[in-house]
Amino acid sequence: MRIFRTIYFLPVVLPSIPVMFLWMMMFNPRSGLINQLLGFIGIKGPLWLNSPQWSKPAMILMSLWGIGGIIVIFLAGLQDVPEYLYEAAELDGANKLQMFWRITVPMIMPVIFFNTVTGLIAASQVFAESYIMTAGGPLESTTFVNLKIYLLAFKDVRMGYASAMSWVMFMILVPMTILLFRISRKWMDY
Repeated sequence: MRIFRTIYFLPVVLPSIPVMFLWMMMFNPRSGLINQLLGFIGIKGPLWLNSPQWSKPAMILMSLWGIGGIIVIFLAGLQDVPEYLYEAAELDGANKLQMFWRITVPMIMPVIFFNTVTGLIAASQVFAESYIMTAGGPLESTTFVNLKIYLLAFKDVRMGYASAMSWVMFMILVPMTILLFRISRKWMDY
């Protein structure tokens, strides 16, 4: 079990820039590992980071690499569910599905809420992946808000516009986070 935890958590502690270069090599349309594996089963691989249609799916696929931190947090939450609740439910005749929805989900609801809030915040902070791997291209298909703010401020020297975009992003994220906290009161008991 410790080996699997280490394997799942390892991408979280690896430096992000070398990992991005590794993914860029794997997404190479000619010699990349992913397209070579697809070629073995008879599928012509896409252009990945060089295609406006495939650049975002490639970034999403790469972001799944860092899911180990979330897995470890969920594992800790699952291990914190008291065993006696399952035993009592089993004595009362509950099946596995009922135990999952009536015991497991309510008990790990704080973990689900924490991962939702931190995931929302992390999703709004996508910068390095886009900047390093594609520089916002092709055809600005991976120019996310943070990269756009950076390019406006430091490349185009339009500080006012970049600042306004930052404030708009702030004014969207804060109410969404507050809304998540308010909604959580209805479906979560501490």
